[in-house]
Amino acid sequence: MSQEVPEPPDAEDEEAGEQAPFRRYLTRVGAERMHRELLQLLNEARPKVTAEVSAAAAQGDRSENAEYIYGKKRLREIDRRIRFLSKRLDTATIVDPSEQEDRSKVYFGATVTLEDEAGIRSTYQIVGSDEIDASGGRISVESPMGRALLRKAPGDTVEVRRPRGEIELTLVDIRYD
Repeated sequence: MSQEVPEPPDAEDEEAGEQAPFRRYLTRVGAERMHRELLQLLNEARPKVTAEVSAAAAQGDRSENAEYIYGKKRLREIDRRIRFLSKRLDTATIVDPSEQEDRSKVYFGATVTLEDEAGIRSTYQIVGSDEIDASGGRISVESPMGRALLRKAPGDTVEVRRPRGEIELTLVDIRYD
């Protein structure tokens, strides 16, 4: 199951609210993490804040009630995050890296081991933009490094532009866990 990852939409298109023909990809682990957060917000955080707002509203004058004003603000933030997560999960294409058939090249979900010019090795997983975690070794498929690695095989060398200048990396290993 080779996944072709289309080019991401321009940021301007997304901000203008236009629907681009681009599907977001998530690994199964990333989708489960987002789903857990959504359930926590729906089942724990929102009911708790709603109860706090109701209690604050019962105290009387709402215009000068800091607890009420802050609670309403927090409720809006929770609702915004719930809408965001729901939309992302509804429109995302879930990819299970372990089901990748062509394991000879880098595709979405691959875990790659790279070696830089100094011989230092590092390992990253290529994930969707909603899953990135540099300290956890997860980089976006849309990042300069992610784009450069797509469709490369072990032994291939890629040049990646970064803020500190270009770096040359050699692809040492590919895994699909």
